[in-house]
Amino acid sequence: MIVVAGEALIDLVPQGAGALAALSPRLGGGPYNTAVALGRLGSPTAFCSRVSHDAFGDALLDGLRAAGVDVTQVQRGGEPTTLAVASIGADGSARYSFYVDGTADRLFDGGVGGLPTGARAVSFGTCSLVLEPGATAYEELMRGASARGLFTALDPNIRAGLIPDADAYRARFKSWLPSVSLLKLSQEDAQWLGGSPREWLAAGPAAVVVTRGGDGLTAFTRDGTEYTVPGERVDVVDTIGAGDTVNAALLHGLATRDALSAEALTGLGATGWGELLRLAARAAAITCSRAGAEPPYASELA
Repeated sequence: MIVVAGEALIDLVPQGAGALAALSPRLGGGPYNTAVALGRLGSPTAFCSRVSHDAFGDALLDGLRAAGVDVTQVQRGGEPTTLAVASIGADGSARYSFYVDGTADRLFDGGVGGLPTGARAVSFGTCSLVLEPGATAYEELMRGASARGLFTALDPNIRAGLIPDADAYRARFKSWLPSVSLLKLSQEDAQWLGGSPREWLAAGPAAVVVTRGGDGLTAFTRDGTEYTVPGERVDVVDTIGAGDTVNAALLHGLATRDALSAEALTGLGATGWGELLRLAARAAAITCSRAGAEPPYASELA
């Protein structure tokens, strides 16, 4: 089973042009989208988070259940659901403003003992590793899972507007790397963090995957090899959830190859990495072809 740990929130997506365009609520949050995508692809998946008792929280859980995701590890709280107001650029790219004060997901309080039996991998990322006190709890979960020998995946998915001290966050990011098996990030994230794949590999991960939007993906491995595939061309509606779909496709592809280990990542070779990256590119393209975070089902990738 793959466990995804992190926030679940509501994206408010504009339905037209202009600052006062009507906003449509969509289920979202980087980790949430990753969990739904994994479930739709057919990987046994569990979600580990804290979700509100409000109507949005109920809808978020319903979305997970509909994708076949185990929600028994989800904590509930009386606090409201986090809201993310999206703005969509001419190229379909999304930017967000967040409403996070006193919301449920940032009050997550968990530990390795809370992971479900049979967990093989745990995925982390986005706002959940920024907003305290939950960020410290997720960080402890990451370190504990790694110490237990579980495969750990990290997508920092930088939301700069939520980070009050950029230098402190960059230092914290580096402190996570010894506990990370697979680091996935966008080219924009890499530029903001100010490092390079080779530097990050030296600190811990067995592989680093960098996404470049429509230009494709590149995997860097510890042995100094790089593997690149182009992006798949598609009419882009928006890019919401595309990176999260890449996370899910990578984890799903590794799980189906029984390759959820640092050693297996190194041994995939050109054929294995090519197939894995093309799967991720194809899945992300489908997500970009429709509004909001709507990752594909396995049948759509066949």
